Amino acid sequence: MSFNIEKWDVEDGNFWKTTGNKIANRNLWISIPALLLAFSVWIMWGMIIVQMRKLGFNFGLPHETPEEIAKINQLLWMLPAIAGLSGATMRIPNSFLIAIGGGRNTIFLTTALLLVPAIGAGIALQDPKTPFFVFAILAATSGFGGGNFASSMSNISYFFPKRVQGTSLGLNAGLGNLGVSVMQFLIPFAITGGILVGVTGEGLPLTEVDGDKAVGTLVFIQNAGWVWVPMLIITTVLAFFGMNNLKYATPALGSQVKEFSKIILLLLFGLIGAGLGAYLLNGLGWNMWLVLPIVVVVTLMLMKYLSPGELTANLKKQFAIFENKHNWIMTIIYIMTFGSFIGYSASFPKLIQDVFGYLPDGAVNPNAPNPMTWAFLGPMVGALIRPVGGWLSDKIDSGSRVTTWSTVAQILAALGVAYFIIAARESTSPEQYWWPFFILFMILFITTGIGNGSTFRSIPYIFNKEQAGPVLGWTSAIAAYGAFIIPKIFGQQIAAKHAEYALYGFAIYYVICLILNWYYYDRKNSGIKC
Repeated sequence: MSFNIEKWDVEDGNFWKTTGNKIANRNLWISIPALLLAFSVWIMWGMIIVQMRKLGFNFGLPHETPEEIAKINQLLWMLPAIAGLSGATMRIPNSFLIAIGGGRNTIFLTTALLLVPAIGAGIALQDPKTPFFVFAILAATSGFGGGNFASSMSNISYFFPKRVQGTSLGLNAGLGNLGVSVMQFLIPFAITGGILVGVTGEGLPLTEVDGDKAVGTLVFIQNAGWVWVPMLIITTVLAFFGMNNLKYATPALGSQVKEFSKIILLLLFGLIGAGLGAYLLNGLGWNMWLVLPIVVVVTLMLMKYLSPGELTANLKKQFAIFENKHNWIMTIIYIMTFGSFIGYSASFPKLIQDVFGYLPDGAVNPNAPNPMTWAFLGPMVGALIRPVGGWLSDKIDSGSRVTTWSTVAQILAALGVAYFIIAARESTSPEQYWWPFFILFMILFITTGIGNGSTFRSIPYIFNKEQAGPVLGWTSAIAAYGAFIIPKIFGQQIAAKHAEYALYGFAIYYVICLILNWYYYDRKNSGIKC
């Protein structure tokens, strides 16, 4: 069987029924677990660092005084930040990989590259004396997982006809994003000895941190990396033997070696951009609003000016999306949906702790909800509802209409969460406001998921087939910076003792998106039916 398909016309009903449907769905159902594992490996550092602190990882630094311990904690929190920055930046080259390297080639190689941070973390986490720079490099390579979303969505967009794009892309994105919840559920089970015990090395004893009563308990933290390795190997093999390249999507498709070299080169440009951003942010302390556009521009310039001739011509053709105003409008709207989802996913556990874990006098609240019990539910419902947003948009024949109503609900939910944050902060028993806070936050996750699913329907109708794939990748790339920006904003406002201000800011942004969506796509005479 040839992995390269020459003829592909899924808008032809007979071709879709006799040939296209089966091939498209096979590629989709291999793409989904590959994307799920990509999200798991990308976001895993947020869970890992909680245990690293308790297991004596101090990066060779003094750790006797509160100031020294605070410095170590700061380094720990840099790891998920580096992974978030890297994952978002890696989406920039991933946005253009399908037209350059082929869908099957790209998904196979980018999934196989996840073995680097998975195996690396499994080895590095066995020794508390492992230096910080090793973990920083591994966190940066975890960004391969964040980047994979852009190429995955671009690839699947070529396989399905417009009339089911909302459903197919919603399934790929929604079940793929479920990797965040799978990771948050599986890692605690894996590191406590539930699996892989005796295969991946000895456990490390818990040390006393903040009065932890489980001192001395063995934790197999290295399993946080090793647990993904068997699944990655299986999925990589499935991608190699079960997926296809479409000549329709990649007209200049050549030999595998040639295509793999193109893919690796562009991914290297993404890593350089991410490394520059991490240095400017953490090494020089530059402001993130200055650094992020620098990272984006530098990555694009590396791709444009350092790529070989044949690659440059292909990229120039795809870069035409930057001349289309609708690319920028949909980028703003996509940030509201996916950017909010991934940012809230990264922030939710810490926000629960900060809002309900302490009393007005600064004392620990003994009745506070456990963040680890509830945190995974937000990303889970947001991911699972995403295909519903796409399906509903296909059903009523309008992605923009679904985006409108989900945005209205998102605004109201954000304001509601802000209200209960204030109420909890001023109460001597903040836990009494837990349930309305939690329910409204679940609505936030649900509406970001539905809105994201509806944009998958809109994009293929706003853009032609040649531009729809790159636009899907590009919008997701910029939105992925939400994994870095939203936790940063929450952290700043919590430090200022006004966490609700972050929600007010987000709500204002959502109102802007509501107006843009209505004016350009959802009003009666907009001229674009999507």
